[in-house]
Amino acid sequence: MRIMGIKKRLYDSSRIDRENMLYPTGALVALLIPIVVEQLLNSLMGMVDTMMVSNVGSEAISAVSLVDSINNLVIQIFSAMAAGASIICSQYLGNRDREGCNRAARQVILTVLVISLAVMLLGLCLRGPLLRLVFGRIEPGVMANAEKYFLLSVVSYPFLALFNAGAAFFRAGGNSRFPMKISVISNLLNVGGNAVLIFGFQMGVEGAALSTLASRAFCAVLVLAFLRRPAQPVVVNHYLKIRPDMPMIWKILAIGIPSGVENGMFQFGKLAIQSTVSAMGTVAIAAQAMTNIMEMVNGIFGVGTGICLMTLVGQAIGAGRREEARYYVVKCTFIGMAGILVSCLLVLAVTGPVLDLAGMEPESAEMCWRMVIAITIAKPLLWAFAFIPAYGLRAAGDVKFTMITSTLTMWCMRVALCVFLVRVYNMGPMAVWYGMFADWALRSVIFALRFFSGRWIHNRII
Repeated sequence: MRIMGIKKRLYDSSRIDRENMLYPTGALVALLIPIVVEQLLNSLMGMVDTMMVSNVGSEAISAVSLVDSINNLVIQIFSAMAAGASIICSQYLGNRDREGCNRAARQVILTVLVISLAVMLLGLCLRGPLLRLVFGRIEPGVMANAEKYFLLSVVSYPFLALFNAGAAFFRAGGNSRFPMKISVISNLLNVGGNAVLIFGFQMGVEGAALSTLASRAFCAVLVLAFLRRPAQPVVVNHYLKIRPDMPMIWKILAIGIPSGVENGMFQFGKLAIQSTVSAMGTVAIAAQAMTNIMEMVNGIFGVGTGICLMTLVGQAIGAGRREEARYYVVKCTFIGMAGILVSCLLVLAVTGPVLDLAGMEPESAEMCWRMVIAITIAKPLLWAFAFIPAYGLRAAGDVKFTMITSTLTMWCMRVALCVFLVRVYNMGPMAVWYGMFADWALRSVIFALRFFSGRWIHNRII
């Protein structure tokens, strides 16, 4: 009876039509696995760049790491716009309003293109001052490489934004395999381009950036071409005839802006932490850079589960199936927890060989190894509850609460504790992860309370 009472608080199973669920277990898995693979491939693109550039020297890998911390800020903002697109289109599709869905998709394409072009121009004009403002005084060799890598990275932003939006449309319609296939081809192009440009033409960080630019351009062109096909749930065509529909754009921005602010604040916090780490020297920067990659890889399954959850909850809310939406949040949280546990153990097992393959200096490799062990202990216990339910809350339209919560926990726990440990106790890069673990723990409690309150499920988007 007690177990049934707990289950009742999670979701009311008597109000779920198991035989006619939008996504029974088999369909859920079929949607989830390609998303996870796609996220893995996207992460491998950055990982391959870092590993290949690491053979050029510590200055090169440090430059790539520093610039990628800015790139990740932009990527997260574009991902938030894509998440808003996925949520709105999922709810329209759940409500069986395909015309409204396609109208929203056209406005998303226009919006992300304008925003990404503006960000690109700003980055091109303020490249040098921006890098000096964010990272302060760093070694001249690192700064020279950072300016080269950042220049070409900025040019790729519009392509990245358009691909993210297009891939979100396919996932909102339940087709997660097509974006995965594009990512497979893109990664092959990136690896091949890196091999030719970095090692064949000795272009260093410029070669890595050019290869990434070409890969992202390919992804954007391909996804926009395939969105024109009429036999799929979300169709976008006649791109040159798209004109602003301000009521729809404001509806999109009502979801995208809070999510963008949330992701932006998250990355600004990471930049503040990165500035603290950059003052520790090249050895610490390199160790932190490789640890960031390892942590990103072992969290891929969890991120993929969250992205999958947005489609599930969005369609369920659009169809008026609130208890089914609750069910998906609970199920995906525990699926994500199990996946993260396995991922962390696998990453721990390969950390040693990866560090050897990357040719890192012994001191940097030792720092990285210690940090990966700490992450392997803490992440399976905390991460899923701290992040996956929030994807479901956003998909239901509860974006302001998730934005406020994530911003406050980031700055009050992750950033503040890291800076305190470094400046007061002279702690090394491990301070970053102690702050992060505290952040995860607090988020877990807050999002659990929000889920049980039920207030998140009564928001309306369409």
